Amino acid sequence: MGSATTQALAATEAALATAKISDLSIAQELFLAARTISESSQLSSALSSWGIPGDARAGVAAQVFAGLQPVTASLVTTAAAQRWSSLDDLVAGIEALAIRAASLAAPQVDVEGELFEVTRTVAANPELELALGSRLGEASAKGKLIESILGGRASEATTLIVSSLVQQPRERRVRTLLNRALRLVADQRGRTVATVYAASPLDAEQLMRLRASLATRYGADVALNTVVDPGVLGGLRIEIGDDVIDATVSARLHDLRQRLAG
Repeated sequence: MGSATTQALAATEAALATAKISDLSIAQELFLAARTISESSQLSSALSSWGIPGDARAGVAAQVFAGLQPVTASLVTTAAAQRWSSLDDLVAGIEALAIRAASLAAPQVDVEGELFEVTRTVAANPELELALGSRLGEASAKGKLIESILGGRASEATTLIVSSLVQQPRERRVRTLLNRALRLVADQRGRTVATVYAASPLDAEQLMRLRASLATRYGADVALNTVVDPGVLGGLRIEIGDDVIDATVSARLHDLRQRLAG
């Protein structure tokens, strides 16, 4: 990520922090704005050119998106006024605002957990991932497919995020999109995400102790996503950010074999 994009993201996130988000309509409009910019070469050129002053780019965005709610229009205008390292970063930045806005609109919903389960479902179904990531087929049809799959199984916020992202993959793998969305939701809620692999399900007390231990270690609240994997034999394998804490029996046996081998 370029330094320009890093600064632009900070500015847009600051704008979102002062916005009033009471329902999913703001997130829906932000996703729409991202698609509109991506699909229009003329508009994307006008909003991503470094040769055009920021206030001029903001003026173009304000005119184009005048029909959106004032909060949405203001957020898109703020994004357009920033310098981004690339057009793709601008679109991804507005998508990030949409994901964060969806999280804000559903504070009581475990959106991180639902996104994790969707990611696992996609990973376990190569044909589904291929269909969602393919350049072929109408984007709206992919969105409807997700809505039919998640209907009654996931919240409106999660369904909106997933269905919107698969309609605009932009050469990105579906699992990459979902993992990014999960991290953004967790970050918006002041949490970091840990994936825990265990041989059998952890009970509530074990999860509470583990969450408290990781929170102390990393200095932040931790959202736990658990995967039951008999292959670990015993103990836990924890992935959090770039860190891997492998305290499984299988890992210790592997280390022992390596030492015995030489």
